[in-house]
Amino acid sequence: MKYIIAIIKPFKLDEVRDALGAIGVAGMTVSEVKGFGRQKGQTEIYRGAEYSTNMLPKVKIEVACSDALAPQVVETIQQSASTEAIGDGKVFVLDLASATRIRTGETGDTAL
Repeated sequence: MKYIIAIIKPFKLDEVRDALGAIGVAGMTVSEVKGFGRQKGQTEIYRGAEYSTNMLPKVKIEVACSDALAPQVVETIQQSASTEAIGDGKVFVLDLASATRIRTGETGDTAL
């Protein structure tokens, strides 16, 4: 099993969610987060005053999936979240040791 974490631009969430649903991803966790990478923040105007922020709003998507589905999930996220501009985000893939469905006690891939 794999645990996939993707950090993307907020306005791409619906597109990514729909694309993942189309390939059979049954569920995901989404969090609003802030962070920075190579962009180092941005300049914005608020009530006529210009200010710089070094933490940009992003969305973190977490997906647990089978080993067989993981490459397709990563590719789908990459394609659907891309704007071909700096700050599109990152995708991380981690090994998932175990998963248990609380309601039924199912474990492993069946819990996903």
